[in-house]
Amino acid sequence: MRVNKGLLAVGAALAAAGVAAGTVPAAAAGTPRFLAPSELPPHASSAWTAGPVTAGQPDPLPMCVGEALPSISVHRAYRTDLDTNALQVTVVERSEQRAKDFAALLRKNLDGCAKKVMQEYPDITAEQKYYGKVNAEEGAHVYGVHTTATWGANDINMFSVGRDGNTVTLVHWGQMGGFADAQVADFKTTTATAVNKLY
Repeated sequence: MRVNKGLLAVGAALAAAGVAAGTVPAAAAGTPRFLAPSELPPHASSAWTAGPVTAGQPDPLPMCVGEALPSISVHRAYRTDLDTNALQVTVVERSEQRAKDFAALLRKNLDGCAKKVMQEYPDITAEQKYYGKVNAEEGAHVYGVHTTATWGANDINMFSVGRDGNTVTLVHWGQMGGFADAQVADFKTTTATAVNKLY
C-alpha cells in the first residue's frame, strides 16, 4: 500500500526511531500520563506497540491539526504490525483559558479537515463525520475522516480532542478502510481513558 506522507506517515517516524514495545514511564508529579498500548482500540490480529513519550511536535505532523501543535507538545506514537497506527499529543498550557482556546482551535481545524485535505492534495478525496462528545473531565470530541487517493489508498482516521483543566490532549487512530471500519465505540473508550489519565 502506498501511503501519503502528509496523511498517514506515523509508522515511518516509528521505524526511523527504532521504536520497540514499551510501557508508560513513571510520571513525575503533575506530569500528564499517556495511553498504554493495551488502552488503544483492540486490533483483531496484532498487538499494539508504543514508542517513548517524547518532548516536542511529532514528526510527521498529523493531518489537519499538526500545524497548530506548539513546540511545548509532548507525544507518543503507537502502531500494530498491520498498517494501523495511533498518536497521542498532550499540551500543558499556562492557564485554563489558554487550554480552552487551544482545544477550540484543534476542533475548528478538525471541523474543516476534509475540505482542507482536498485543497492541499488534489489527488485525495476526503469526507468526515462528527461522532459526538465523550464525557470525561472537561469533555472530549470525536471525529472521523475517510480519505481515498487516485492511486488506490483508502484510509480511515479518527481524532479526538479532550481537556482536563489547563491540559489538552489529542488522540489519533488510523488504518486502511472506510467509515465501516472505524472502531468508534472503542475509540471513544480510548479517548475517555486518555483524558482521565491526564492527571
